[in-house]
Amino acid sequence: MSNQLRLTALGETHRALGAKMVDFTGWEMPVQYTGLIPEHNAVRTAAGLFDVSHMGQLWVNGPAALQLLQRVTCNDVSKLADNQIHYSGLMTERGTFVDDILVHRLSADRFFLCVNAANIEKDFNWIAQHASGLDVEVLNHSEEYSQLALQGPKAVEILQSLIEFDLSGLKYYWCQPEIELFGCKVFLTRTGYTGEDGFELYFAPEHSVGIWEGLLKAGKAYGLVPVGLGARNTLRLEAKMALYGHEIDDTTTPLEADLGWICKLNKGEFLGSDLIQRQKTEGLPRKLAGFEVDDRVPARDGYTVLHDGEEVGRVTSGSPSPYLKKNIGLAYLPLHLTQIGTPIQIFVRGREVAAHVIPTPFYKRQK
Repeated sequence: MSNQLRLTALGETHRALGAKMVDFTGWEMPVQYTGLIPEHNAVRTAAGLFDVSHMGQLWVNGPAALQLLQRVTCNDVSKLADNQIHYSGLMTERGTFVDDILVHRLSADRFFLCVNAANIEKDFNWIAQHASGLDVEVLNHSEEYSQLALQGPKAVEILQSLIEFDLSGLKYYWCQPEIELFGCKVFLTRTGYTGEDGFELYFAPEHSVGIWEGLLKAGKAYGLVPVGLGARNTLRLEAKMALYGHEIDDTTTPLEADLGWICKLNKGEFLGSDLIQRQKTEGLPRKLAGFEVDDRVPARDGYTVLHDGEEVGRVTSGSPSPYLKKNIGLAYLPLHLTQIGTPIQIFVRGREVAAHVIPTPFYKRQK
């Protein structure tokens, strides 16, 4: 393992737990502890705890904060109330993604952004570049936070047993800026990247070991286990949550990525809005679609997708689904091939394997 890889504040804790550590965008991160499948299914049926401290945290503060965010993101930030959160795209002038981000409004002039680990510097520079001349400051405080995700149907019970704040008053995609957990101040959000109910907790890195160990101890009776990035990927795939660098990047638009719901063209002009409007009017050349493989062989990321012998796309994410117990995947396909039931083929290890387009998300939790 390269000495240049960065460790989160929990790096040694993960090693002590026997985690398999891998290089993830320059960070040495746990990919699994006891196994991807049991960790995945623990999140679906009980609860899992993730260290996601490699993620980035930016602040946009000042009287023009809303103006700036309305300009660089595609969702309508003006619709957010204090302590409300939404998912959005940080956009290029071409209507494609610089990144996908969570925007938290703390007040009219204070916004907290959670961004992908690999894109922290790029996102910060992009937003700061567009802040020129505005009464606003853009701050990268990523070094000042650890971030944990507590996810699963037992997440509420586990966390509620440890805090005085009434979680029944915290709706999905809302946050509580300051709660006390194990004697530490924690910024709590009801968000996640697994398709399950749960929370993301932000706090000072020096509290990481205490909060991590405290949560695992308190949650053991509920079935809480530590979960690595391997299961995080299969969980988000089942829920059809986009991964930057796979489903979205600076060559894909929200409409193509089936994320039109985050693209509010009626809010006024934003970066790339003219091109997105044109795409909406003229029609899409391609769209992200989900498929199921009619075979025991899984389709993996990057595999070629065929239709009647002709290459029509590539798998953006593909894997066996530990919970649904079938082989699933996502791929950009020409629009006429995205109809449910359309037969396609995946080129796997030198042969064509039959597959067909199915509805997404592949998994949706019962509420």
